[in-house]
Amino acid sequence: MSRPPLDLLFNPQGIVVAGASTHPGKFGFVALHNVLAGGFDGPVFATNPDQPSILGVEALESVADIPEGAADLVFVCTPPHTCSEILRSAASRGVGAAFIASGGFREAGSEGARAEEELVQLARSLGMVVAGPNGQGLISNPAKLAAQIVAPIPPPGPIAVASQSGNLVSAFMNYAAHSGVGISRAVSAGNAAMLGVVDYLGWFASDPHTKAMAAYVEGVEDGPAFAAAIKRVAAAKPVVLVKGGTTPRGAQAAASHTGALATDDRIFDGMVRQSGAVRAQTIEEAYDAVAAFATQPLPAGPRTLVLSSAGGWGVIAADALSKSKLELIPLPADLKEAIDGLVPPRWSRSNPIDLAGGESRDTIPEVIDLVADHPEVDAVIYLGMGIQANTASHLRSGPYFEAAELARICEYHERQDSRFAQAAADASARTGKPILAATELGITQPDNAGPATLAAQGSYCFPSADRAVRALHHLWWYARWRKRLLG
Repeated sequence: MSRPPLDLLFNPQGIVVAGASTHPGKFGFVALHNVLAGGFDGPVFATNPDQPSILGVEALESVADIPEGAADLVFVCTPPHTCSEILRSAASRGVGAAFIASGGFREAGSEGARAEEELVQLARSLGMVVAGPNGQGLISNPAKLAAQIVAPIPPPGPIAVASQSGNLVSAFMNYAAHSGVGISRAVSAGNAAMLGVVDYLGWFASDPHTKAMAAYVEGVEDGPAFAAAIKRVAAAKPVVLVKGGTTPRGAQAAASHTGALATDDRIFDGMVRQSGAVRAQTIEEAYDAVAAFATQPLPAGPRTLVLSSAGGWGVIAADALSKSKLELIPLPADLKEAIDGLVPPRWSRSNPIDLAGGESRDTIPEVIDLVADHPEVDAVIYLGMGIQANTASHLRSGPYFEAAELARICEYHERQDSRFAQAAADASARTGKPILAATELGITQPDNAGPATLAAQGSYCFPSADRAVRALHHLWWYARWRKRLLG
């Protein structure tokens, strides 16, 4: 093959859906629908010997009927016993890559395992690369490709995902769709018969559309090889790993899910840390971390300042910081003096900075700039964004909006929170320091002007103070590891 094998998967010139169906409940229908709905620009073919056309695409009798050289990816939705013949036919027409969604292989027992090994040997003899089997599909937004048997089609963005579980790929994509920090590439490795998670991460590491990577794994067959591969990848771009099967019951579930072999969790944890990857305990933590890596600069140090428009959020952040490797620094005297000139004396006069509701129209942008510019501050946690826009939402939905002529004040409140969010993003870009904004309104009211402004520019709004601190902790851990690696 003249093109790299994984390039055929993620940047195909044409695609054929083998086993396309007219039944909306079958994988063959959903896969073809998603390819078309995703806006793929290249030629799209479909095979079904019993139908003249499906979704406006002419249905061919078999893969052998596609024009030679017109496609280089086949997406297989047929029973397992048909996969070998489909690979042969595809190879004869110049197709170099296959994604096999079909199940019934290693995860189904010893006979399925033998069939899977035979399929891999066949693919190698044909010079083909195979993803799956028992996989959900792949997303490649730069190629406008949504070759998968489920929803959603996430917005484009800087995060790449590789997973041994299809539904956890969907989880990352759902978070991306909600938060606005989108996906470059995503793939379900399935049983990983030929291509494993580290193979995909290795390709993502050189992908110009990807800034950070997330991965879910259930089992590792060759620990040293896995660790070495992760270290190479992490040296290029941040990697966030989630491990499933960490308990006896979880390991049993993993074996029946993808046929994965469990590994000792303590050994895995040590390997992850030595290899430079960040380990997250949950998918939520993993998405927070990978979104932070994709949208924030790395901190130069641990010195953290918390800015809050009210006290409780700052207390939560202080507690979380005390449990991390970050440092909640004493408020520098010159910062204290500068803030004194901007707000009434009831503010906290310490770190966390609690403005206690005393801010005026321009105070928050001014204080954000002050703390971001200070040489003793490496990172900022900004809390309380969205309060004014939340009030506006309540006023708009209330019974007095028209009678009391509240439109003007509502628009003012919304503009203010949009300004505050923009000020945080601008200060981070200007100073090269991470400024993490957090509010539960990012989840409970995503159209709030604060979170919505962040989402519109591809920035991430953390759902809570402690989740922002945990993500910043991961940024600082990786920054230290990378500094040691590069000397």
